[in-house]
Amino acid sequence: MANREKVLIVTDAWRPQKNGVVIALEKMKELLEKKGYDVSIAHPYLSSFRLPLFFYPEIEFSIFPSRIIRAMVAQEMPDYIHIATEGPLGLAARNHCVRNKIRFTTSYHTHYPIYLKLRFGFLFDAAYRYIRWLHRDAVRTMVATETMKDELQKRKFEHLVIWPLGVDIDFFKKNEHAVPPDYLKNAKKPIFIYFGRVAIEKNVEAFLRCDLPGTKLVVGGGPQCAELKRKYGDNALFTHMEGYKKDEELIDLLSLADVFVFPSKTETFGLVALEALACELPVAAYNVMGPKDIVRNDIDGILDDDLKKAALRCLALPRKRLRERALTFSWNNSAETFVNNLAKN
Repeated sequence: MANREKVLIVTDAWRPQKNGVVIALEKMKELLEKKGYDVSIAHPYLSSFRLPLFFYPEIEFSIFPSRIIRAMVAQEMPDYIHIATEGPLGLAARNHCVRNKIRFTTSYHTHYPIYLKLRFGFLFDAAYRYIRWLHRDAVRTMVATETMKDELQKRKFEHLVIWPLGVDIDFFKKNEHAVPPDYLKNAKKPIFIYFGRVAIEKNVEAFLRCDLPGTKLVVGGGPQCAELKRKYGDNALFTHMEGYKKDEELIDLLSLADVFVFPSKTETFGLVALEALACELPVAAYNVMGPKDIVRNDIDGILDDDLKKAALRCLALPRKRLRERALTFSWNNSAETFVNNLAKN
């Protein structure tokens, strides 16, 4: 029997974090192993030497990332190395590969330059220079959409290829028998829902400012939760005090809602929009990168510069074909493309 080829994925984002990057990498590990590859993950939690990111305390960075990279490369002797993030581990892996003339690939998942600009009002150009430099020596840099590819090409990124993401259609499926939890039993219809991280870059306040009929429901946690609940708690329901919703509880909430409102303007893809569509929820969003690569306007949802108008118009959309759109985004196809994009040593 031939030896199994080995893939090393380097990421600063990993369990117990829960976000689109972690979900995508978990699926790649699962599906590549089914295809016969050995997949190892270099992540911060391999070391006890970590520091929390000061504005995201639940995200921890490795203090001595080079040690992790050297140890894993020596132990695994991977055929392929893929760098998924631009944090300390990603930087250490990039430097190790360049120094030792090892071929590698990268992916661009998160719009850090825009995140920094939103939080601090500067560092936008400096962040782009750093990230472009980090990806420069990769054989290929994977991005999720054509819109993201076009945006990065304008920023003088090179060797960009498409790596489409997917949705877990077996999990995200409407529950026709969902029972409202106590805090929703007396909620007025329609129910407009946001689920995901509650942070400044997700622009959740734009949703909460909308004058909408019925009930606004915010599902998830994050650094802006307390602030937004103080400001809007009288006009919206927040579930963050009970922790992140997961498993059947999240599916039930999506099944009971009428519209998913997706206010973010910083997404490189927007996995949550696909998850909403899989549960037969129309998506109201701005006409920006991420949503416009997923949502077909007037079919799967409404894209508009006026978020309130988009949310209200979604109420009239038929629901029967929404799940069909989600079905076109397959994790199996994503894994096949990912493998074909890798660079062998």
